[in-house]
Amino acid sequence: MDAFAAGAVIVGDELLSGRREDRHLRHLIGVLRARAMRLAWCRLVGDERSGLSEELSQTRRQQLPVFCFGGIGATPDDQTRPAAAQAFERELVRHTEAAALIEAQFGSGAWPNRIRMADLPRGASLIPNPVNRIPGFTLDHHHFLPGFPEMAWPMLDWVLDEYYRGRGAPMQERAVHVFGVPESQLLEMMEELVEQHPQARLFSLPQLGDKGKIELGFRGSPDAVERAFQDLLARLASAALSFELGATR
Repeated sequence: MDAFAAGAVIVGDELLSGRREDRHLRHLIGVLRARAMRLAWCRLVGDERSGLSEELSQTRRQQLPVFCFGGIGATPDDQTRPAAAQAFERELVRHTEAAALIEAQFGSGAWPNRIRMADLPRGASLIPNPVNRIPGFTLDHHHFLPGFPEMAWPMLDWVLDEYYRGRGAPMQERAVHVFGVPESQLLEMMEELVEQHPQARLFSLPQLGDKGKIELGFRGSPDAVERAFQDLLARLASAALSFELGATR
């Protein structure tokens, strides 16, 4: 398990149909980076319960923190709560504390529909919602948040503070721009670098244009990146290739 990585599941038919654009992915990447963590993968899933349950069954086995956005409301297309119960093999039950929060917020208006949002997989822990007090919930290392960014993002911060404070490690990214050579000509060099520096993650981003340019570099812990990057520079110089240093991030 990568101690500094997390996954994401973003739920909604409206995202797959193009009726709405996702806003969570970019925000999550930035929040994790600020905490010296990284996003290992992201899955975009529709509202169908069986499909969502299958995805969650798979992500459960990966043993990463997973942030799931959307589908925890009370309308028929909100299937994340029962799908999570199915994936984690838990019964869906009325959570006493969640029900009390919803009743305190909406009074008699909590019944008969809003109160359904207190039906959670047995054993779930609550994630406080500072906007309307309808909580999200946590099962093992999966954290289920609303689809609305105004609610989900402060709840995400709470989860990271509560469960993962200090978990990350300093990360660095260093790159060089290589000119006038096709990416295919650098493959052998890249394969050797990957083999020699397994603690740093190599990336290669070719850009189309008259001259042709490839952004080539490494990301990972500062020490591992520095060793791999210096090796890269030496190999480029030895091959008499044209390059210039990129930004260090």
